[in-house]
Amino acid sequence: MGGDGGNIGAQRKEIYTYKAPWTVFAMAWSHRPDPNAQFRLAIGSYVEQYSNRVQIVKKRPASDPSDPYNGQMYKACEFEHSYPCTKILWSTDTSNVGSKDLLATSGDYLRIWNLTDDGSGQGTLIPNKEVLLNNSKNSEYCAPLTSFDWNETDPNIIGTSSIDTTCTIWDVSTKTVISQLIAHDREVFDIAFAKGRDLFATVGADGSVRMFDLRRLQQSTIMYESPKGDPLLRLEWNKQDQNYLATFMVDSRKTIIVDIRVPGIPVAELGGHVGCVNATAWAPHSSCHICTAGDDSQALIWDLSSMSKRPIDDPILAYNADGEINNLQWNARETDWVSIAFNDKLQVLRV
Repeated sequence: MGGDGGNIGAQRKEIYTYKAPWTVFAMAWSHRPDPNAQFRLAIGSYVEQYSNRVQIVKKRPASDPSDPYNGQMYKACEFEHSYPCTKILWSTDTSNVGSKDLLATSGDYLRIWNLTDDGSGQGTLIPNKEVLLNNSKNSEYCAPLTSFDWNETDPNIIGTSSIDTTCTIWDVSTKTVISQLIAHDREVFDIAFAKGRDLFATVGADGSVRMFDLRRLQQSTIMYESPKGDPLLRLEWNKQDQNYLATFMVDSRKTIIVDIRVPGIPVAELGGHVGCVNATAWAPHSSCHICTAGDDSQALIWDLSSMSKRPIDDPILAYNADGEINNLQWNARETDWVSIAFNDKLQVLRV
């Protein structure tokens, strides 16, 4: 990951670009190995109409010159989705390779899809909708879901956040609600589990970060509140050191790092962007590295190892994309790969 404020890939430039037929927003790396691919991702369209799409994109290893997809990214599957996906995640269950290959999406409902090989030998897939979960107890209609997270320790648990101020904790194996709680005073925009089964946190339009425990859901702890009550849009929990959370305000150029041991005061504020921040991702293999991306078309990697001693003024690496970056994900299985989404492009970068 080295570098001194330089550009990503200055030493070993390796960038792959996939062009979709629509604006790319939701995006997720698969956690399980694929015999036909070096890696694979799911991407979701952002089209302001009811009919949207999800694609599974794979990259073949560069090993067979006769393969038409040799070393390239290609579409392995596509299916329709109602409204744009607000988030996509692959199942966190990697213990049983023979288990179902599950993908979850949020939008009007939480949907879980099972992907199976179509037998063509090309690595292409057939999607089957396994589950549709409605967070409304009293109506066939539901308030839109803003986000969700899939528990890594217990893959049967998914937590969703909604504009109706609630969060819903689901047992996806039984398709039942474990608990539904009013999490914020206004819309809830994101939810994230800590490492382990029980702790999760939320952010919302009331400008607060709140922490919950599945064992004591009747109470929560406010970890941070934005100074002027500005909405907090996204939340990322550091899986290598769960004392730290990252969040950012609407229309803000700064990413806020919160230490849950010292609630209320950011332990660091990361600037660097000259446009609004849209996404953050902690390094899955390092407790002190985080990537941020935004409307200035930049993806910045930061070293936070000294943040308790001095302000973090500059990133250690920067990448300039060809458009405003809507989303960012760091590959947890092959940790030297980061993906970004801008315009109609999915781009995969080796860092």
